[in-house]
Amino acid sequence: MYHSISINRKSKTVLALIASLVLLLLACSQKEQEKGQAQKEQPKPVNYKTAPVQVINPEYEISVPAELKPFEQVSVYGKITGFVKQLYVDRGDRVRKGQLLAVLEAPEMQQQYLSDKSTEQKVYSDYLYAKQAYERLVTASKTTGAVADIELDRAKSAMESAKSAYDASKAGTAYSSQLSQYLRITAPFDGVITQRNVSVGALAGTGSNTPLFMMAQSNKLRLTLSLPEKHTSSVQQDMPATFTVSSQPGKTFDAKLSRTSGLLDQQDRSLTLEFDVSNPSGELHGGDYAQVKLKLKRKSPSNWVQTKSVLNTQSGTYVLTLKGDEVKRIAVSEGVRLDTLTEVFGNLSQADKIIIKPSEEIKEGKTEPASSSKIINK
Repeated sequence: MYHSISINRKSKTVLALIASLVLLLLACSQKEQEKGQAQKEQPKPVNYKTAPVQVINPEYEISVPAELKPFEQVSVYGKITGFVKQLYVDRGDRVRKGQLLAVLEAPEMQQQYLSDKSTEQKVYSDYLYAKQAYERLVTASKTTGAVADIELDRAKSAMESAKSAYDASKAGTAYSSQLSQYLRITAPFDGVITQRNVSVGALAGTGSNTPLFMMAQSNKLRLTLSLPEKHTSSVQQDMPATFTVSSQPGKTFDAKLSRTSGLLDQQDRSLTLEFDVSNPSGELHGGDYAQVKLKLKRKSPSNWVQTKSVLNTQSGTYVLTLKGDEVKRIAVSEGVRLDTLTEVFGNLSQADKIIIKPSEEIKEGKTEPASSSKIINK
């Protein structure tokens, strides 16, 4: 019986030890869970890589479309109305300045000229008669009392009136003669006839809206392009350019800036540039489309940041600066992109540190305390 009581006491002791061990393990496990939860609730360090603002003035290249145009282009009209009597050129003919292109006929113009010429001769005879009469009276007036002063004045007035009438008649004759010259249509400059719109016998002149010819200068062309507004401050005097045209594959042509419009176009906010292109061989054609490469450079250095540092949002474009442990959002406008850099304009200085990978989740103001934040300046 004593042996049975001893065994029961040992069993109770073992059970008590097991229960204590289980409680101890549960307590340790609860502490580990609380410790893990505390670690999870502790904020993670914030890593903001930054880079300085670069104040540089690099040369950059852009490619823009352009158009080749004749240096001079004109519609040739008849100044007076007449029938086409003769045509001396056709489409594609090359002509020299002053070369005769066509002759019009207007018989009434010749008759008007002959009438004016006849009137001029008559008035001239009247003028000569009045002049001779006045000169005779002047000679006679040298004898005292031979000619009254009023007679001398009357003769002088008649002579001057005849002279004025003669001058007017002579001007009328010159006008008729000049109109007759307009019957001859000549080339205003060296070029090529691009269109011939009339035939012999057609009525041409001021009563028709159709030009006799269209002609253009082909040995010199204008290369015209529209430069976007953000590049206009990089335009330099005599700036070189290279261009290609689809009609001459694999061939590159050179040109220098000749003139600009001086003002931005209000429709597309661009500056028109013109390059004079010499074309003595005629290998280039007016009307060709070209692709132009320009090497541009600002007149002064500007701020550049890494392209991935620019934050584009619905409210605008920004960069984030980091000074100490304070984040600040700076509004900027983008300029030129060059490789991994982007030109920006805003309230920035060379001393600013720009966060390389910004996001809208980064708020302005203080970051986490230095003990729990890690700031990396690169």
